[in-house]
Amino acid sequence: MDAKERYFWDLTGHLVVPQVLSSDEIAEANEAIDYYTREILKIQDSDDLPGRPDVQANTVVRTSNKHPYFLKMPSPYSEPFRKMLVHPQIVSRLNKMCGRGFRLDHGPELIGHVKGVDGLRLHGSGDRHKPYVAYRNQNGEMHCGGVTVSYQLSDVGKGDGGFVAVPGSHKSKYVIPEDLKYFKSDMDVLVQPAMKAGDVLFFMDGAQTHGTLPWQAEHQRRSILYKYTSRTSARQGTAEEVAPPENYWDQSIIDGMTPEQRAVMWGPYANYHEELPVLCIDNQGIVHTEEPIDPDNIWSDRRG
Repeated sequence: MDAKERYFWDLTGHLVVPQVLSSDEIAEANEAIDYYTREILKIQDSDDLPGRPDVQANTVVRTSNKHPYFLKMPSPYSEPFRKMLVHPQIVSRLNKMCGRGFRLDHGPELIGHVKGVDGLRLHGSGDRHKPYVAYRNQNGEMHCGGVTVSYQLSDVGKGDGGFVAVPGSHKSKYVIPEDLKYFKSDMDVLVQPAMKAGDVLFFMDGAQTHGTLPWQAEHQRRSILYKYTSRTSARQGTAEEVAPPENYWDQSIIDGMTPEQRAVMWGPYANYHEELPVLCIDNQGIVHTEEPIDPDNIWSDRRG
């Protein structure tokens, strides 16, 4: 990263790097997606397909980010995506953004929206504070726990929709207004970057407020998203299965434990939902468990 890129990344929370992929690499990746689409359409009604892709009008418009389909396709179709995984222009920047030793946490995922496909509300901004995706800058070194790398395999023009962000929101000290979150008002703070096929978008996944606008272009959106994290962050994958106390520890260790004792025996996994109990101390100094705040209701909780 040069000085201009560092400045823009630190200031806004996202960065577009132009012409990372050649025309041949774009063509190879799109050919592989076409192959994948044909194969999925053959088996789309099968219950054996994990994380069934979202299919509309004989087109795969989205795949699950938990299942790395594109890395395990037969050769040569998997090769473009394996190259993207450790592309030199990606590695050089992630070493600065995430720190050395970064890892792929989940993905690659296809977002292949066609005209009229709905977007996704704004989310992120570190609210609640999530240290595993948070951004900080200390002693002249940047560190972001979660960075998404989005390869563009088709053009994204102004007004086409797709990725949208609130620049600088990774440093905001206040909760996102509800009407902005659901696009009832843009407050003149939303930015939808224009990009060409072959460009790569980096954004702070979780630290920056971002979302998706409905796709308006006549051609299909084709973005391949890789979700990277710092070495110590575990957002998805087998960590989710290993984390419960009965799995992370030997059963004999946790047998007979109180709920409070079991609460601190969970293994490391970042994306806990409502299954993770937290500890509190009441006015009598007694430790007890308390259900965590529902993130979907946190806005109404704070207003009250």
